[in-house]
Parts: sequence; structure tokens; C-alpha cells
Amino acid sequence: MIQKLNLTSSPILKLLTQIAIPSMTGSLFQTLFNLIDTFYAGKISPEALAALAKAFPLYFIIISAGIGIVAGCNSLIANSLGSNNKVAGSIYSYHSIIYAFFLSIFIMLIGTFFSYDILKFMGSTQESIALSKEYTDIIFLGTIIFLLLTSFNSVLYAQGDTKTYRNVLIVGVIFNIILNPIFIFGLFFIPAFGVAGLAISTIFIQLIACIYLYFKVNQTELKIIFKISNFLIRKNFLINVFNQCMPITMALFLVAAGSYILLSFLSIFGDRAIAGYGAAVRFEHLFSLPVIGLNTAVISIAGQNFGAKRFDRIKEVYFKAVFIGMIIMCLAGIIIYLLSESIISIFSNDFEVIKFGSTYLKIAAFMGPIYPVFFISHALFTALKKTFLIFYSNLFRMIIFPITIVWFILNIMDGYFNDIFYGLLLMNWTFGFIMLAIARGVMIKTFNEDKKVFFIF
Repeated sequence: MIQKLNLTSSPILKLLTQIAIPSMTGSLFQTLFNLIDTFYAGKISPEALAALAKAFPLYFIIISAGIGIVAGCNSLIANSLGSNNKVAGSIYSYHSIIYAFFLSIFIMLIGTFFSYDILKFMGSTQESIALSKEYTDIIFLGTIIFLLLTSFNSVLYAQGDTKTYRNVLIVGVIFNIILNPIFIFGLFFIPAFGVAGLAISTIFIQLIACIYLYFKVNQTELKIIFKISNFLIRKNFLINVFNQCMPITMALFLVAAGSYILLSFLSIFGDRAIAGYGAAVRFEHLFSLPVIGLNTAVISIAGQNFGAKRFDRIKEVYFKAVFIGMIIMCLAGIIIYLLSESIISIFSNDFEVIKFGSTYLKIAAFMGPIYPVFFISHALFTALKKTFLIFYSNLFRMIIFPITIVWFILNIMDGYFNDIFYGLLLMNWTFGFIMLAIARGVMIKTFNEDKKVFFIF
């Protein structure tokens, strides 16, 4: 049996450490996994690196669905366990799998039939589209494996176990280092698949991880027994899963859409600008890992305490997580700024790629400290079952405001590559303070608190 954490009584800082650090470590290796793909794409050619960057918004559709399942089902199961309703927690575990199965079929069909048109609309050449599709066609076929993996992971996260997935990702990175060059360049009887080899390696590793997590779930009190009777759909439970997970998925889909739109704008500066930006963004994720770990911890801790009606602990975990996250991102920003050119040169020795990538990183270093407000606020909304707020947050922050700002900079101000990100820097900080006020208002209304004494840091 996996040792349980008492999320409704143990000290908040202790819980943040016990849950966030393994989650952060796991996210570190997830990011390293992606960085290895980026590294080997750069070894193929700058065009392959750009193709991978253009494919990422499509891949992020699958990632959005997976994160929606992890966050949404995590909170539903955690709420059930917090209110001592283990039966409901078990039912939600099964319905997370049912939901993952149907959603994976839908995404696979959408990705398979519409990827060409999406890539073409981005301004890609036929050669670039062909390279991107070599990767995405295989990735979409493996959607069901990834979503089942995230479903099993949500069951573990809800019980405070973030270590298992961390260990899976560590092993996954090691396998990716070994398998990527084999599938890309070929070895013995294995042919050279090129860019497609990146996707083949990813799907194979996810399959092994999915099988392993299934066995780990069955060592907990929320076992998954594959009997037909256990997978009979209970309408109310499936609707609750859908209502909790889909807004998160759609909110993250807006992140993918925003990335897609931004890449479309950046395409006017050429494929090397996209390659530099794509490599920079993937490396930037490395420094946001502590915040991702805090996000996972807040969902689990606040979710169980919401079920137990310990509202004081929800306030405490929110404000402490935001404060800790901002301090960490300030330190990370200094490192990113000072090492920006060296970072991009890891992935490419092309001068233009390095110039564009390092330019973005120097500006992104000043965006980082406000990111924890978005991550932790979204975790709070998830735990309080108000995931629709995440959708509206991302709609404005990732779509409406960026499109307006970037269009204005390029068409009215006749701005350049760096001007785009200066505009987005100002937007993120402004919206961050708005998000703090919204989170405060949600807690006041939900907990029926006195406004005069509510704000604590």
C-alpha cells in the first residue's frame, strides 16, 4: 500500500514540500524529455527544429486533454476522499478512464484529419508541413495511451502520491536519450525514421509507463479492476467528470490556440525565428517546474480541505504557494537572462536561431515572476470546482489580449520580433494583478469571509 498523507491536518508548508517537490521533479524530467526531442530535432536540421516547433500546438491538444484529466479528476477524487466518501472516489476513478477513452478517440480523429489544414494555415511550406506531419500523425495515433496514463496518474495524485509519476518520468528520460537516436538515425534492423522517430520513441515510452502506473494504482485503496460491471456509465458521475475536466482542457486548448496564433504572427520573420522561439519556450518550461509542482500540490491539498470544509487551510495554501512561486521565478529569471544565448546554442549553432531565441528568453525572464499567480489561481479554481474560470482566464490572457496587442504592434506600430514580447510582458503583469483580485473574490464568496480581514500573505 502507498503511504497516505493527511492533507487536512498536516502543516501546509510540510505538505507543499512533500507533494510539490516530487511533482516538480517529475515535471523537470517531463521537460527534459521534450528538450531531448528538441535537441535531436536540431541535430537533424534547422528545418526539423522549426517543424517540431510548429507541431507543438497540435501535440498540446493531447497534453491539454491529459492535464484536464489529471487536474479535474484529481480534485473530484480528492474532494470525495476529504469527505470520507471512498465509494464515490472509486467511482470517479473508473469514470476518469471512461472519459479518457472517449476523449482520446475524438482527439485522434480530429488530429488525423485536420492537421494538414492547421499547419498550412500557420504559413508553413509543403516541405515543412510534411516534416511536421511525420511527427504529429504518429503522436495522434497514441492519444489513448497518453490519456489513460494521465487517468491513472490522477488517481495517485488525489491520494497525495506524486512520487510514482516522478519516477516514471525519470526512467522515461533515460529511455528517450537511448531510443531517440536509434529511431531517428536507425540501428541494425531498425530503419531511420527521421522526425517520425521522435514520435515513435515517445509513444513506446508512454505505453510502458501506462502499464506501470496501472499496477501502482492497484496498490492503493482505489484499485482499478477491469470488469465490465465496473465500467458501466453512471450518468451523474460522468457528467461531473466532464464538467470538471473539460473546462480545464478547453482552457489549455486556448493556450495551444494562442501558441498557434503567435507562431502564425512570428512566421513573417522566417523559420529560424520560429525555431529559436520554439527552442526557447521549451527551455523556459524548465524554470517554471517549481510552479507546476506547487499547482499540483494546491489542487490536492485544497481539494481535500474543500471536501472537509477546512477553508482556513485553503486560504493558507493559496497565498503561501503564490509567494513561494514568485520568489522562485525571480531567481530563475536572473539565470535565464544571463545565460540566454548559451541556452539556445545548445540546440542550434545557427546564428539567426540563437539571436531570436535569446531575444525571447531575455524578455521572458521578466514575465516569469507573475506566472505563479496564474498557475496557483487555476489550481484554486480547480479545487473549488469552478474550472469555468480557468477557461475565461485563458481566453483573455492567451487569445483576446495577445491577438489585439500583437496585431497592433505589427500593423500600427510597425514593430519587430522583440516588440511583440515587450507588449506581452506588460499584458501578463497587468492581468496577473487582476487574477489575484478574482481569486480573492472567489474565496470571499465561497467561504463567506469578511473582506476587511481576508487578505493574508
